[in-house]
Amino acid sequence: MHKTSSLSDLGFDAAGASSGFFRPVADDSTHSSSSAPHRRLTKVSVIGAGNVGMAIAQTILTQNLADEIALVDALPDKLRGEALDLQHAAAFLPRVRIVSGTDHAVTASSDLVVVTAGARQNPGEARLSLLQRNVELFRKIVPPVAEHSPDALLLVVSNPVDVLTYVAWKLSGFPASRVIGSGTNLDSSRFRFLVAEHLDVNAQDVQAYMVGEHGDSSLAIWSTISVAGMPAFKSLRDSHHSFDEAALEGIRRAVVGGAYEVIGLKGYTSWAIGYSVASLAASLLRDQRRVHPVSVLASGFHGISDGHDVFLSLPARLGRGGVLGVAELDLTEVEAAQLRRSAKTLWENCQLLDL
Repeated sequence: MHKTSSLSDLGFDAAGASSGFFRPVADDSTHSSSSAPHRRLTKVSVIGAGNVGMAIAQTILTQNLADEIALVDALPDKLRGEALDLQHAAAFLPRVRIVSGTDHAVTASSDLVVVTAGARQNPGEARLSLLQRNVELFRKIVPPVAEHSPDALLLVVSNPVDVLTYVAWKLSGFPASRVIGSGTNLDSSRFRFLVAEHLDVNAQDVQAYMVGEHGDSSLAIWSTISVAGMPAFKSLRDSHHSFDEAALEGIRRAVVGGAYEVIGLKGYTSWAIGYSVASLAASLLRDQRRVHPVSVLASGFHGISDGHDVFLSLPARLGRGGVLGVAELDLTEVEAAQLRRSAKTLWENCQLLDL
């Protein structure tokens, strides 16, 4: 079946096609077009056209965060189908150029590259085996992406995100400030959602952070909970005697298990991570200087050894240059010890990868 994405594919000559509709403005040599200011176009590339990658691309598209979106996947037919499906919505969206290809050259000159591709864990497969397979996959993705877009920001979404962000950093040769993992940005949103539902307020008015590893050992920092700028944790404990340590751990487990619940019900997660990554893209590309809990190079923070180049989530200020700074959280000694244990486990995994 002939594949069509434009009238040119149907045999129509595109050269000068618009001349019958628009009359050119008379040339004025004193105001030549070459001297007219041009807004620099923004390009975002998404590596991996699965459920997560397409949710991210669709959300970035509808939020008008890019002038061009490039999609890359190893499956050419699925990739073209996804690209056409988005292109066919052109009449309902801001004008965005959508390109796709199996060759990473299509990502050239990207401002932001989002990596969602990753190997899935086979039944009974050891975690280290899965990590090794993902490292081999990243060896095929990251170096060509870095070569085609040497000034890009690299945002890793693939799991296990903290270790793979470290892998992307090593393979890209980029400074750590330009390699970021999606980390616990979505976990923190789930945390905020639960608190907001309990207090009957909008989740946007709740501040609450999950930090550390994106996974079972992530930490809920209870002292960070605030509503409309007012500290909320003490009030919650004073008004609800059930907020004991066991209850708090139950809430943390509910946050950590949120993804598993969604996967158990629909088979995968997509929309929430799409919005989460789009929020990161907006902060980065628009230089918003917003603070997000994302996976960053954490050596030297909270007693983590300077010699351990490990990535885990801490609240970071994000802008056009990437990570502009990391917040020094006021952790309890118990929380700091948990963070260091998590960092030690991640570092040991990273050391097994021979990078």
